[in-house]
Amino acid sequence: MIEPSRRIQVSVIGAAHASDALLAEADTLGALLVDAGYRVVTGGLGGVMEAVSRGARRAAGTVEGRVIGILPGAEASAANEYVDIVVPTGLGYARNVIVVASGDVVVAVGGRSGTLSEIAHAWQAGKPLVALDMGEGWSARLANQSIDDKRNDQIHQATSAQQVVETVAALLAHPQS
Repeated sequence: MIEPSRRIQVSVIGAAHASDALLAEADTLGALLVDAGYRVVTGGLGGVMEAVSRGARRAAGTVEGRVIGILPGAEASAANEYVDIVVPTGLGYARNVIVVASGDVVVAVGGRSGTLSEIAHAWQAGKPLVALDMGEGWSARLANQSIDDKRNDQIHQATSAQQVVETVAALLAHPQS
């Protein structure tokens, strides 16, 4: 259970390259998450990560510290310009574990092999997972699926940024036992 005194963090995972439509929805998602009171954690680079960060920074409810970027490299300067808190790890793809572990819920937006690894880490860690299904990437392929029998739930499907935020809120209000 999430302590009410703690700001909830939502990790948003997705590829460095995506369609314009998916990037626009990721931007909207970032704004909606912050306006709902959540902190946003991403991999801090471009593509979906940048779009979510940009949306989060333009949200009406944004304040410093709501956008966190966990970088694969050791240089803070590699972060996209919308990240408030930069965490350079120097861990390469191993930083994916940190991105996932930082969120109370994990949201997949499109994605390629790096996103697939993050989905698997989230599944193994028992993190609630929401997949934005707009027809591209691993989020579309795995929406409404179970990865294996280690859990008795599935990856929750959402078809819009608004539905993602509603699903996140429902998952946090009624955590799996």
